[in-house]
Amino acid sequence: MNFLKKIFTENKIRRESKKQIPWIPLTSLNQLDEILKDSNEKPIAIFKHSTRCGISRMALRQFEKQLNIEMSSVSLYFLDLLVYREISNEIATRFKVHHQSPQLIILKNGTAIHQSSHHEIDATILVNYI
Repeated sequence: MNFLKKIFTENKIRRESKKQIPWIPLTSLNQLDEILKDSNEKPIAIFKHSTRCGISRMALRQFEKQLNIEMSSVSLYFLDLLVYREISNEIATRFKVHHQSPQLIILKNGTAIHQSSHHEIDATILVNYI
């Protein structure tokens, strides 16, 4: 019995200690104007995610696991591609990046300075842009 209790207690502790990412949901085209303006103050990261894609889910988990920066030094936006495809299309047009899924786009001073997709997404590169 103690063996089972130990297993379930360890799993509960692991779930409770999971890092909370301060994602800002990207749900409106109007937010892109705010993002553009805010990118003059600090870097903006937009994570474009397809909720039906296993690769996208894996990339998101890996990104969140790798993320180890001062959260006040960057704004993290999360875009659900299946619900807000028109926002993704506008991002591609406005910031001149080809649409991918999953995709990480980093903006600074109104310009997309980095974009990566699929297995190339790496949260550790954020420190290079702060």
